[in-house]
Amino acid sequence: MRILKLGENHFSGKIPDCWMNWLDLLVLNLGNNNFTGNIPISLGMLSSLQSLNLRKNSLSGQIPASFQNCTKLVMLDIGENEFVGNVPTWIGIRFSSLMILNLRSNKFRGVLPNQLCGLTSLHVLDLADNHLFGSIPKCISNISSMVTANFSIGTDVQYPSVSTGKYVEDALLVLKGKAVEYNTILKLMRLIDLSKNKFSGEIPSEIMNLRALVSLDLSCNSFTGRIPNSIGALESILSIDFSANQLYGEIPQSISSLTFLSRLNLSNNNLSGKIPLSTQLQSFDPSSFTGNRLCGSPLPNNCFVAAPAPHNESEDDIDGNDDGDEDEVNWFYVSLALGFVVGFWFVMGPLFVSRKWRSMYYHFLARLGDKNFWVNISVPPNIQVPNTYKVLKLCNDRLKPTNPLFEMQYLSLTHITAVTLASPSFTILNPHHIMRWITCFTIS
Repeated sequence: MRILKLGENHFSGKIPDCWMNWLDLLVLNLGNNNFTGNIPISLGMLSSLQSLNLRKNSLSGQIPASFQNCTKLVMLDIGENEFVGNVPTWIGIRFSSLMILNLRSNKFRGVLPNQLCGLTSLHVLDLADNHLFGSIPKCISNISSMVTANFSIGTDVQYPSVSTGKYVEDALLVLKGKAVEYNTILKLMRLIDLSKNKFSGEIPSEIMNLRALVSLDLSCNSFTGRIPNSIGALESILSIDFSANQLYGEIPQSISSLTFLSRLNLSNNNLSGKIPLSTQLQSFDPSSFTGNRLCGSPLPNNCFVAAPAPHNESEDDIDGNDDGDEDEVNWFYVSLALGFVVGFWFVMGPLFVSRKWRSMYYHFLARLGDKNFWVNISVPPNIQVPNTYKVLKLCNDRLKPTNPLFEMQYLSLTHITAVTLASPSFTILNPHHIMRWITCFTIS
């Protein structure tokens, strides 16, 4: 016997451990039953086995290491069971012909092994609804069957059969959020579903090199960062689901070039900005974009462009989600302020520090006046100006209006270093003649 298909029945109990008697078996389908317990070790003796479907039972335990002998496997579907442990690294080494790997809805944990990147013939990678964590390996772009978009070279997933000549494989795949059974068009499917896990980090841009992808579901994880700008390279994509993550930034403009896109869900992230314009994007339900800070059609809130205004602290600055433009420095105002400070201290600094510079500055201001003016001070005639005086202090209480003028212009005052005038009635006109040697001149 080469094909044994017992799926969609009501079998229960443990799977018999007698498979060493079925060494020619190519296809084994025990899916959609009520089997319990572990996978029997003798299944690993089916070295010719190409298709194994144990989906939707109540099997538990780990994948037995004896499975490494099934090197010809093309389809492995053990989804919707209770398997535990890590995803075996040897799957990516021993199963080089694997086209369909479905481990969804189990209890697998650990990181996604890099060895899975060696499955170059893989069409379907479904690891949804487990406890996997870590980041997506960047080597995922090595899965060459998901890179080429030339579906004409594809062949049906089929095996030789005694009764019909061939047996076309069927698989239950989740596409656009619905489980659909595929058989004759299974060769066209290119699907990655890592939803409902604990993956984190940024979505690697390398995943956008898988140009033949039809469905990409990374929802319900903890992915951060921005949606890669190269998402527009997924030219064959029908369904994208990045909902319920922690993605931020704007939706890349290149997404508007995805002409075959019929389902998009970006809800419940931290995305912001305007939704790009395209025939597809505006036709989606608004729920595909809710839970973000997006605006524009199909959402009811429009995007308003504010008139240029002085920079104020914006909401993005408070939340720490700005795109970097708010942090740019206006160097014009910086240079203006810096020039004022330098110029001010260049002029005024020496006046504060050097007494000699202050004196020279006062002399310069004095010379700006009219040179024909006089300095007239009323002094009592009995007061002399001895040559030994250093300070000439003329206070109002010692001066009389009836006293004759004492013309200081003609005095030899080279010995005076300070003059104090305390009367508001004095006329000080063009004092540069005496200011040449006076270093302190005060009018109070």
